[in-house]
Amino acid sequence: MAAQAAHRCAQLPAASILQSLPANTWHQGLGRSHAQASSAPLRRCSSKLSKGSILSARRQPERSTLCVTAASTYENGYGAVGGDARIKVIGVGGGGNNAINRMIGSGLQGVEFWAANTDAQALDSSEALNKIQMGAELTRGLGTGGNPSLGEQAAEESSSTIGTAVGNADMVFITAGMGGGTGTGAAPVVARISKEQGVLTVGVVTYPFTFEGRRRGTQASDGIEALRRNVDTLIVIPNDRLLDVVGESTPLQDAFLLADDVLRQGVQGISDIITIPGLVNVDFADVKAVMCNSGTAMLGVGVATGKNRAEEAALAATSAPLIERSIERATGIVYNITGGKDLTLQEVNRVSEVVTSLADPSANVIFGAVIEDQYEGEVHVTIIATGFSQSFEENLLAGKMPEQTQQKAEEKQLSAATNGSLPWKRRGGATAGGYLSRSLL
Repeated sequence: MAAQAAHRCAQLPAASILQSLPANTWHQGLGRSHAQASSAPLRRCSSKLSKGSILSARRQPERSTLCVTAASTYENGYGAVGGDARIKVIGVGGGGNNAINRMIGSGLQGVEFWAANTDAQALDSSEALNKIQMGAELTRGLGTGGNPSLGEQAAEESSSTIGTAVGNADMVFITAGMGGGTGTGAAPVVARISKEQGVLTVGVVTYPFTFEGRRRGTQASDGIEALRRNVDTLIVIPNDRLLDVVGESTPLQDAFLLADDVLRQGVQGISDIITIPGLVNVDFADVKAVMCNSGTAMLGVGVATGKNRAEEAALAATSAPLIERSIERATGIVYNITGGKDLTLQEVNRVSEVVTSLADPSANVIFGAVIEDQYEGEVHVTIIATGFSQSFEENLLAGKMPEQTQQKAEEKQLSAATNGSLPWKRRGGATAGGYLSRSLL
């Protein structure tokens, strides 16, 4: 175990990147068995000197949350540290099953997929290798008829099977479309079982379109509240927000497919940070530090090309519909920068400047940087903001924002974007230089 925890310090290729970050940023080598705050001086360490996973970087917080999962006691006592994190994605109900089919089809790697449903026929059509038919005796494989109470009872009936499915995981994502019967009723039960076993549990769910009716909206609200009480982190994606990013002529079927794909982005935005080796790597302990018992989270994704792609991608991510004007209230932020081999030191620094300028000075900020050949010419920024106060969470979920906070955030965003000679383009704008930015969440 001592050998597993030992660090080997050396001058690493990422050193220049880390040295270019704002002065209040620090990093620490891999090998921690739990999240921790430290006032130690800047060090350059890694468990192995190899291509890919090199360093983790984070800003030192004024306070930290200790979160040790049950899985951390397995094998060498270090759980995911020093090895691969065991990440499972459980799609609950029809919407959740559709979402994991999208994830599988997109080639999402490094996670284990589970489909959980009361509808046996729908479960058979799932592309997941692992399946749980919940409430087989209660519903006889016929679903819940849109009744969340039956969904809850079905999950309780299958609690032993669910417990076995999540028991050896380090992190579990629970994804569902809220408002129906199975997903709304069963997802909170699945989350409770996962969290009771000490697993870092994250919910990523959608809130129904307004046109789906008041009943589904009410059921979704009740289900989301129940889910929030049983997860470490909850990301809620209101489907109505998708109307901001699709054309008026978008077919209804495509709109629902987009909702499924947004669930995929929510999961992949976090799992990629953990599972894809990066030039500046974020280890699992870092993610736990931000996401353990953190409540509602906001997630944004920005993609840009062109001359000012780095700052444009960062601004698109921080102004996405679910994170807009709220980042300054977060006590924890994880963000990831992905680009091709043409990603430069200055671009990494520019993204970091945009994010840190908008964040609260006391926030625990962690970032990773990944080089992927297929992203040549592009910069992708994924940001997860967590740790909001309960009252602020309620406002965010309701789509409300205090006027003073709104104005202050807009001023911060404009100031960050116009630093020096760098121009600011509004989200979705374009220039003759070929700039493209889309805000995905």
